[in-house]
Amino acid sequence: MTGRIERAQQELDLAVRWTAFPLHPETPDEGRTLEELFAGRGLDIPAVLGRLKRIAADLGLPFTERRMTYNSRRAQELGKWAEENQRGEEFHRLVFEAYFGKGLNIAQWDVLRDLATAAGLDPHAAEKVLRQEAFKAAVDQDWQRCRAMRITAVPTFHMGGRLLVGAQAYEAIRDLALSAGAVPKNPTL
Repeated sequence: MTGRIERAQQELDLAVRWTAFPLHPETPDEGRTLEELFAGRGLDIPAVLGRLKRIAADLGLPFTERRMTYNSRRAQELGKWAEENQRGEEFHRLVFEAYFGKGLNIAQWDVLRDLATAAGLDPHAAEKVLRQEAFKAAVDQDWQRCRAMRITAVPTFHMGGRLLVGAQAYEAIRDLALSAGAVPKNPTL
């Protein structure tokens, strides 16, 4: 998705498991402004967005000027289906770019159909998966896992009983994986 995880997978014997996180699940499908989302918290939203934009730029991540947040539940359910169809990595990358890089509403059916198509998935099957809520239980299980582990932010990397929270440099991810017992594919690492 961002290059760092993929690089870690190329350099280390490392399996990645995506876990859906309940990020503002109360957000309606039409989204909420950031002002509504963070009302009463005393945040300087432009300053926070500026900081996030700088971090994203430093890490080579797409990040557009955001005014809205959207419900990610449907995208998570479709992501579980994409994983089952060996298109998970591509689908997750496309959702990330759509949301953070383009500011698209990833709760909208047409956006999700387009992302599924771009990931090489059948858009009609994707719509059927969403209508039937075929992966609702899988996402519910992930959300429960996050709560049990007391994960409160994304991304969170969990390896060897340790957590690394937030967008991180490759070296931090690599060091966490190595400390958790990941084996380098090239012994000179």
